[in-house]
Amino acid sequence: MVSQLEKHATSLNSNVARSSPVVVSEEAEALSHSETTMKLTPSFELFQLLEEFEGGKAPPSMSGNALRTPIQNGKDTLAGFDLSEYLKNPKLIEALPDPFKMVEKELQPFSDSIKELVSTDQPILSMAAKHFFEKRHGKRFRPTIVQLVAKAVAAATPDTGVPSGNVQWSGASTLAEAVTPENHQGSDVWRRQAQLGQIVEMIHVASLIHDDVLDEADTRRGGEAVHKLYSNKVAVLAGDYLLARASVLLARLENTAVVQIMATALESLVAGEIMQLKSPPETLLEMETYLRKSYYKTASLICYACRSTALLGGHVYDSAAATACEEFGFHLGLAYQIQDDILDFTAAASVLGKPALADMDLGLSTAPILYAAQETPSLRALVMRRFKKKGDKQAALEALYKSDTAMDKARALARFHAQRAIDALLRLPQSDSRDALIRLTHIVITRKK
Repeated sequence: MVSQLEKHATSLNSNVARSSPVVVSEEAEALSHSETTMKLTPSFELFQLLEEFEGGKAPPSMSGNALRTPIQNGKDTLAGFDLSEYLKNPKLIEALPDPFKMVEKELQPFSDSIKELVSTDQPILSMAAKHFFEKRHGKRFRPTIVQLVAKAVAAATPDTGVPSGNVQWSGASTLAEAVTPENHQGSDVWRRQAQLGQIVEMIHVASLIHDDVLDEADTRRGGEAVHKLYSNKVAVLAGDYLLARASVLLARLENTAVVQIMATALESLVAGEIMQLKSPPETLLEMETYLRKSYYKTASLICYACRSTALLGGHVYDSAAATACEEFGFHLGLAYQIQDDILDFTAAASVLGKPALADMDLGLSTAPILYAAQETPSLRALVMRRFKKKGDKQAALEALYKSDTAMDKARALARFHAQRAIDALLRLPQSDSRDALIRLTHIVITRKK
């Protein structure tokens, strides 16, 4: 399904040996492909990771990013949207639709329906699997994105004139009639896109349960972690069960391209964990390594869900609409993770709903620490040994808080990705849902928890 997903993970710097987060060998991947399967390229090879002054480059045009032409449906009142202006004057963003209120009624039955979807005859497994859905925590960030993207692409006319025999120009669900903003709500297309949102949340929650076991975390989302309430064995089984249910529901969407894309997202989550555990010390200092790991662990699920939503709405894989959706999700996911990593140093554990400085406790260096290490050479050895010696974490924190630029650079990196996410959205026709996604992007990098 994913011939090229991890093959470039060792090419960040040819002078340094690197571990590759490869889950299966290239030979095994080759055997799994045919002339009718998609050859997916990881999003970090399709879209830009870093600004030019930090060594970033715009990737070459290829399948997955080639068609980036705006889809017009009239004058766009937000053309040329400059995020920095809205950050200077936060009141401006309030003129755009509230993303959570826009889909609030649609997501209201979300917890109840998803609890039914993960029910099992085994009481303990059922309780563990339902744990995060019972509490109705949070704003359902990922399902909200899927619902809004679904509405946004309904306003875009699907591409026609698909090149004959070109697999990358396939993938669109076959629809009884073209989707429009007027007929989208309540349609079969809308139902499948909503189910994709549930699938994405199941995958995400499963990854949280497994992560907490691996990281030996005590809390999650302000409550006890599943393995603390039950046991490691029950938590692992609950995560496995959620992934199994998500896979069954994914198959029932009856779109093989979407199955391939979302299966890639699943594999990416595993690749991110392996990369986090096994990256060689030299690579731990590199911003690009950090961003690729962030892509695997966070952004991949979001961006693949966004492109899949477009496919379910009748848009082919290489269409302008589907490409804009993946590019939006890629940059939004990275902006979200970078902001998360900033908050790890600036917000209290009671606000975050998880232990503060959790990444450093795991020996992980995120954007703020990496920027501090660029100006404090003594910090680099600590990063490379994953803060294992006594006093390492304290010394790293002191270096970070003494730095005049590290935190500002991390915030600038989050803004770069947020602006790129908005630029991708601006290629879609203007609609309330698209504009709500712009406001959501603003929320992502201004949130305090």
